[in-house]
Amino acid sequence: MMSLNLLNPGGSGASGYGVSGRRCNVRFQHRNRTPVTSVESMEDQQSSSHCVSSQEHSMSNQRASLHLPEAALNANSTAASSHQHLQFPPRVGGIQATLAEKEDSLSPAVPSLLHLPLCRQTTPVPGLRYRNLGKSGLRVSNVGLGTWVTFSAPISEEIAEDIIVMAFESGINVFDLSDGYCGPRAEVSLGRILRQRRWRRSSYIVITKIYWSYRSEERGLSKKHIVESIRASLDRLQLDYIDVVLIHRADPMCPMEEVVRAMNHVIDHGWVMYWGTSRWSSVEISEAYNNCRQFNCPLPICEQSEYHFLCREKIEISLPEVYNKLGVGLMTWSPLTMGFNVSKGEETFPNFHRMSFKKKFSTVTWPDDEAAAATKENAYVPRMSAEEVQRQNGKLREISQMAERFGCTSSQLAIAWSLKNEHVHSVLIGAISPEQLYEHLQALQIVPKLSAAVMLDLERVLDNKPIRPPMISTLAMR
Repeated sequence: MMSLNLLNPGGSGASGYGVSGRRCNVRFQHRNRTPVTSVESMEDQQSSSHCVSSQEHSMSNQRASLHLPEAALNANSTAASSHQHLQFPPRVGGIQATLAEKEDSLSPAVPSLLHLPLCRQTTPVPGLRYRNLGKSGLRVSNVGLGTWVTFSAPISEEIAEDIIVMAFESGINVFDLSDGYCGPRAEVSLGRILRQRRWRRSSYIVITKIYWSYRSEERGLSKKHIVESIRASLDRLQLDYIDVVLIHRADPMCPMEEVVRAMNHVIDHGWVMYWGTSRWSSVEISEAYNNCRQFNCPLPICEQSEYHFLCREKIEISLPEVYNKLGVGLMTWSPLTMGFNVSKGEETFPNFHRMSFKKKFSTVTWPDDEAAAATKENAYVPRMSAEEVQRQNGKLREISQMAERFGCTSSQLAIAWSLKNEHVHSVLIGAISPEQLYEHLQALQIVPKLSAAVMLDLERVLDNKPIRPPMISTLAMR
């Protein structure tokens, strides 16, 4: 009788019985919420007899306690049967029937999955990383594929497609091209490959350029030419938009305001996502940045420039300040401009590529008189004395010997050296075969081996580290 007071110390009489019966002595089955009588309820019923003056009430409690095992057995059997034969409410059953009908309606459509866009499982090569291009949200691989060699005349369409597929499956998501490289073939071929492969549009980035066109009358950076060039590139690529459009070389005969407003126009129409520059000076980039801020236009996100062993000043001196102050990213091209085509045992290296050691006017510019003057002076061929050529060949020979010590080729060492620069967001490489692309991608594993001591050895061999000129004080000159 003491157990009742412990369970409900404040309860007495009928009120205590009622509270104890509701809170302590009734258990519910988890699934069907069936009340089951316990032994504690029997004790409560027996102990509550002193609060009832009627003898019949006590006798009825005793008779109920005599039938307790059978009642409990029936309740347990009911719970077990309900557990085995669980029935859903009508509403849940209706939902299940609706879902079954939908599954039946969807089951015949399984063969149509063959027509959905395909996406290959990419396996990035070791060392491949992704970084934001400049201070934008566009993430690019630290190695991109430049198509100026891939879509050249000697390369067949099958080999070019194999190179593009191998680059994509290796984790490269940047494809750089221009109609100035080999005419419209680059954009047409890349658009055909992308359409046939049916890769997700969000899995790759297409970069094209304006100003170096294959037709001389289309040069310039007027709004008319920019809009027409982008729409023509979209037709050749057969894409809804272009990820990044680069202005290749600034146009001194076109106001910078017109250029930035034209890029704002094409971005507002959804034809282009971002825009950048190529081969612009830091002064020209700053001018474009100021115009964008003044007229509330999108800012350029990257600058693309040449960078290799023998061309370092712009990348290492001028552009880091532009990146730190304006947030412009950096993409480099032609890490193998000088070429490393020599085999073991040869005494001489081939001449440097014709795109190296350019003069200021050596490339095609818009004014026809300058272009004619450059062609007349044969500016594409570097004028180097025999001593200079011999000295440069000696440097390349020492670089090849260093590459042998690392167990790599000179080309891989050159690419790894470009990737070692922390200001470079992406290095564009070219390839004429899948085997050459595979060889170049192995340079990613050489980057961790370029310690401070190794970089000092390379600097000793190159002996061309750019030095920032001293600051000139006008007060000191007075």
